[in-house]
Amino acid sequence: MNLRDLRYLVALADHRHFGRAAEACFVSQPTLSAQIKKLEEELDVALFERAPRRVMLTPAGREVAERARLILREVDQLKEAARRTRDPEAGSVRLGLFPTLGPYLLPHVIPAVRTRFPRLELLLVEEKTEELLRRLREGQIDAAVLALPLHDDQLHIEPLFVEPFVLAVPEQHPLARRAHLKLTDLADESLLLLEDGHCLREQALDVCHLSGADERGGFRATSLETLRQMVAAGVGVTLLPMLAVQPPVPRSDSIHLLRFEGTPPHRRIAMAWRRSSAMHHFLLKLAEAFRRLPEGLFESADDGAARGRRRLSQRRQTAR
Repeated sequence: MNLRDLRYLVALADHRHFGRAAEACFVSQPTLSAQIKKLEEELDVALFERAPRRVMLTPAGREVAERARLILREVDQLKEAARRTRDPEAGSVRLGLFPTLGPYLLPHVIPAVRTRFPRLELLLVEEKTEELLRRLREGQIDAAVLALPLHDDQLHIEPLFVEPFVLAVPEQHPLARRAHLKLTDLADESLLLLEDGHCLREQALDVCHLSGADERGGFRATSLETLRQMVAAGVGVTLLPMLAVQPPVPRSDSIHLLRFEGTPPHRRIAMAWRRSSAMHHFLLKLAEAFRRLPEGLFESADDGAARGRRRLSQRRQTAR
């Protein structure tokens, strides 16, 4: 038994197909099949049930495959620990982000990350939260930027920032005449929401429960951009994360954005990685780079203008 055989085993457990597993391992199907058969003979147990059109793990196969994942993960961690000792800020990091955050956050952090870590290769993976957590636990990614709360004692959680929500309404909507909103102003509204599987859907539902709003029935969007287009078409209103309405995202003349008074509804964003990760100390530095967002990023244009006027007034008073 060797590490190569364990990688073949895990690939077949993942793909449940000899051909696809062989492609993933860059070997021929007969080679992979022969090594799996050899491994079964060595362990003296059947690991897979071979049917004409599918491959299934036996109970013994499931247990062996899980143990093989742990072994391969530890070997990868060992290699990474040795490499990081030589050059802690170089190499590759596989970072996961969820779809309602990644495209809107990355333009604000990637330039600074490139400057701070010029030898780093950042490999980005965009998936829904549950899939990112699965890949994180199985060692397929090194870290993930996720929304809190996260309930997993095996993960280190490093808080990054709090992102407020704004209400997006069509220009002709009665609320569009308001400067700011109270949460209770949503009591009679039916919000357009994302489909199941998006963490933003759960966050928006929490706001609905707090405010007394409802979900608009008969429609669930697959992306934030679909929600944005539905609002622009006058179909309804929705909650959008602040990063999704900031440049470089273009503004729409058909959508009016409303801030909430006081403490607005929001989501808390963090970076998470395995507590056992050999990258722990480096990932702390990477999280700090993600935490340092441009000043005023979570302000509306009106808020930014007001802040600018306050600063100008302060400079004038100092000059006097």
